[in-house]
Amino acid sequence: MKTKNKKWLYWVVGGIIVIGAVWFFFIREKEIKIQLETVKPEMGEISKSITATGTIQPVDTVAVGTQVSGIIKSIYVDFNSTVKKGQLLATLDPDLLKFQSEQYQANLQNAKSNLAYNEININRQSQLYKVGAISKADFDNANNQYKMAKAQVGTVTAQLSTANKNLSLTNIYSPIDGTVLNRNVSEGQTVASSFSTPTLFSIAKDLTKMRVRASVDEADIGNVKVGQKSTFTVDAFPDETFTGEVAEVRLHPTVSSNVVNYTTIINADNSSLKLKPGMTANITIYTEVLENVMKIPAAATSFRPDSLIVQKYKVNSPFANGKKHEKGQWKKQNKGTDKKNEAAVWVIAKDSTLSRKKIKTGLDNDTEIQVISGLNKNDNIITGYKALSKKTSGGQAKSPFMPQRRGGGNNKNSGGGGGGPR
Repeated sequence: MKTKNKKWLYWVVGGIIVIGAVWFFFIREKEIKIQLETVKPEMGEISKSITATGTIQPVDTVAVGTQVSGIIKSIYVDFNSTVKKGQLLATLDPDLLKFQSEQYQANLQNAKSNLAYNEININRQSQLYKVGAISKADFDNANNQYKMAKAQVGTVTAQLSTANKNLSLTNIYSPIDGTVLNRNVSEGQTVASSFSTPTLFSIAKDLTKMRVRASVDEADIGNVKVGQKSTFTVDAFPDETFTGEVAEVRLHPTVSSNVVNYTTIINADNSSLKLKPGMTANITIYTEVLENVMKIPAAATSFRPDSLIVQKYKVNSPFANGKKHEKGQWKKQNKGTDKKNEAAVWVIAKDSTLSRKKIKTGLDNDTEIQVISGLNKNDNIITGYKALSKKTSGGQAKSPFMPQRRGGGNNKNSGGGGGGPR
């Protein structure tokens, strides 16, 4: 009998232990630890910017062509050649133009000879006309022949000058100091300049100074002004940032896929010669820059204490910590401000008391906000919190912009840091 009683007692004690273990490990609500995330206001630069894409181009590029047709006889420069103003770049075969020049020279000698004969003839005819030996018609005819011979000399002289000029144009010279970016012809190639001047070479004036041709969306172009600072990166040097300045905002729009863009020119220094013509640039234009101002993270204005924080911390509010309040008052107290250039932040004191402060704000770039008044540099501003269970060594940061997941789990974020209107 005693043995049966002992067995029964063992079963009871064992059942109690199992039930306690199940409750302890699976049923009981685990203790949650709150870790507030705080920052202090800092002094520094805050800016507003827009982004765009564009291409790198030399500041000044000259297309060198030819005014005469012919066959390329010699080329003296190649891609990337550095040239000086007046340097010989190429020559065309001059034979045809030389022969034409020689023909006009012969024609000029003939015209001069004819002029000399007609000059002698008009002098003779003039004397005969004075003594009445010839008629007025004969004298006028001789005078006309003289004038035609004189005009012929002028015409052939002009033709010879044109032929000589064309002959000199068979030598192609560089019009500027620069670097040859492109060579479009080869020796033996025929070029014709009948309708448009063919481009033989493209020469960049100064590759140490480049410009970025940016396409700025119509939604952003209203904030872009000449003189604004800009930074950009290129794929060839992804870890290096280049600087520039807005030099021109062109009024002529371009439309692509129903998107209106405006060409904006940005001047940039290229003393290192790292930037190459044609590179794609990812551009940031700073439309507004303030230096040495107080600023805080934008997330601070979105933080609101929730019921979990109220349980763990003392909140300096007449409607918190379980005190009686009228319906909607705590909600109103926990809301931001709707006034322009005003916001509300929560700060934590040394005694772990949370207080709400109204601040006057300035420039807001969606990441940082300028604080004009309402804070001092020693305030600990709350930007969010981490809810950690007792047995976890870490937790997931509470985002003020993400919806909260309902249900159990080791990490319980049941409120704090939730987004709300500023």
